[in-house]
Amino acid sequence: MGKLVIVKVGTSSITKGDGSLDLDAMRVLTDQIAEAIKRGHQIILVTSGAIGSGIAELGIKPNPNDIVFKQACAAVGQAILMEHYRQLFRRHRLKVAQVLLTKEDLANRVSYVHTCNVLDRLLSLNVVPIINENDVTSVDEIMPVMKGYKVNFSDNDILSVLIANAVQADLVVILSNVDGLYDGNPSRKKGARVIPIVERITPELKEAAEGKSALGRGGMKTKLEAAEIAMQSGIPLVIANSRRENVLIDILEGKQVGTYFKPLGGRIPSIKSWIAYGAGSKGQIKVNEGAKQAILRGASLLAVGIESVSGQFKIGDVVSIVGPDDKEFAR
Repeated sequence: MGKLVIVKVGTSSITKGDGSLDLDAMRVLTDQIAEAIKRGHQIILVTSGAIGSGIAELGIKPNPNDIVFKQACAAVGQAILMEHYRQLFRRHRLKVAQVLLTKEDLANRVSYVHTCNVLDRLLSLNVVPIINENDVTSVDEIMPVMKGYKVNFSDNDILSVLIANAVQADLVVILSNVDGLYDGNPSRKKGARVIPIVERITPELKEAAEGKSALGRGGMKTKLEAAEIAMQSGIPLVIANSRRENVLIDILEGKQVGTYFKPLGGRIPSIKSWIAYGAGSKGQIKVNEGAKQAILRGASLLAVGIESVSGQFKIGDVVSIVGPDDKEFAR
């Protein structure tokens, strides 16, 4: 039986050193996706590469702090990116659809549901949805980290898992320029090896995950964050090297490739995964220790357990529940 698979490809996997698109790499990727579809799988492609492609097209060296220029590059590069994907998939008689999203699109319940419905319809029409972060409007994603801004989708790693939750995908495959998760930083630890299976993400694993590519905005740390969400949501996730021959097909055939992150339990309903990871919190309720323990046991929150309330929210809004230590433990 075919699977619904989210395939995320990073900037480093489809671009050259100058940011221009690596058409040979894109051809290999699209050939494998087409073969997977031919075998009965449904594929949603989450792609990066718009900003780098735009920079290469304009031929102007970017100022790291010039956010508007990067947004302009994204607008230029996205058109180039989609045109090449369209031509490459056309060779296999497959049509493509561009879907640009922001964190706000997925945080809003109405737009979230609309997104799910459109993706479902595209798949039923045998169209390959190609998703990317809308860098033109979502400036938080491309703000320099040194300025203290929070990165939203981290080169689309988080986005790919949020989409997987939205459409109830069977698998997430993150293709990058690394062979998988190593037991130490390969550039610092001689003889570091790829971990074939991860059943739990420990602080040690997070500490070992460092570094990112020059053109990409993500890194192994953000991939671990994405994997952790997937595992908690009951979705298996694989991190593998996009340059490995037949990588996607081998993964779909169940072969040991890269690092496999095993789900912690059964699937979480879409509405719960949206509340946990996709929705924006409209307020905060602080509770005492007794109320916290009751909630963790599955009981309802009673007024007597509430210590304080902040924010403005109405019925149906998502709120954050924090304990005496001010740390969120529920929503």
